[in-house]
Amino acid sequence: MTSSTHGDMVAQLLGSETATRHLTDPDVTSIGVCFDVVDGQIGAEAQLQFGVRAGAAPVASKPRPTRKDGVGFDTAFLAHDVALPSLAKDSASDGLAVDGSVVVDYTHFSLTMSRSRRFARWVAWNVDGAAMKKLSRSSMKFRLDPRLPADAQIGDELYAGNRLDRGHVARRADLTWGDGDEAQRANSDSFFFTNITPQMDDFNQSRREGVWGRIEDSVYEQVEVQDLRISVFGGPIFHDDDPVYRGVAVPREFWKLVAYVEQDKLKAQAFLLTQNLDHMEILNLDEFRAYQVSVTELGSRTGIDFGDALVAAGGKKNQTIAAPRALETLDDIRW
Repeated sequence: MTSSTHGDMVAQLLGSETATRHLTDPDVTSIGVCFDVVDGQIGAEAQLQFGVRAGAAPVASKPRPTRKDGVGFDTAFLAHDVALPSLAKDSASDGLAVDGSVVVDYTHFSLTMSRSRRFARWVAWNVDGAAMKKLSRSSMKFRLDPRLPADAQIGDELYAGNRLDRGHVARRADLTWGDGDEAQRANSDSFFFTNITPQMDDFNQSRREGVWGRIEDSVYEQVEVQDLRISVFGGPIFHDDDPVYRGVAVPREFWKLVAYVEQDKLKAQAFLLTQNLDHMEILNLDEFRAYQVSVTELGSRTGIDFGDALVAAGGKKNQTIAAPRALETLDDIRW
């Protein structure tokens, strides 16, 4: 490879979107280009390298490219890279490996399944508010993912003849964006049981106009979201004393984390929801409560590592949430 070609690669990388957006990052102190050295010669592969101030989180030097046709959670979807969650050390063995990876990809979202509980430990999804499509769910059917063993998933046997809803973790309405075919695939993918958890009907159904189901809407209404894009993470919280119903331990707590960019700064807010499962088989109203918590607190409660970027993105607001804050209305959220 000639020196002029190397020079062209340097110019291309330094002029890339990734380099440009980090020019205004106060934590970045230097930007360089590194080439591989092969047999004493400068190789053909190069990547950006960032220097950061002491104590700052490292910057990914080679961001994950957008997945083909929108498959899987895109870590470079926002103006700042956001890594996928991972299970903390004490819960890492609970991740179900599929084709050698604990991360299972779908259109616009990814997840990790729990081996012990047969629900997702976490689901991560991208939402493009500028490209949403309104699609019908009338022809959609809940179904097992054929890529996973059937006995590693909870199917229809849990939901028949009771008040439990098949509750989407990643909201169907969040996923149906992109071109026509892509949005349709996302619509269909959202109905895999891997993206479903049991939720009381009062908690899950949109007619209640509850806080939980409208958190994603709230960030668009109350914050100047850059590029109308957000990344959302969610799932159940497992406890040893969760009530057992039809042989399945039913989660009574759920969590959600919303990441977004405002004025070129990555921000993240975390939420917790509890539901009362004492009356699953009788027609009593079931109380549920939504709370805002710190990202650090959420990591402790879930056994999930959200990475340095999301913890740092919580900022001072996360530090001031010493205890869970009850949310009665969307106006109670501290964005």
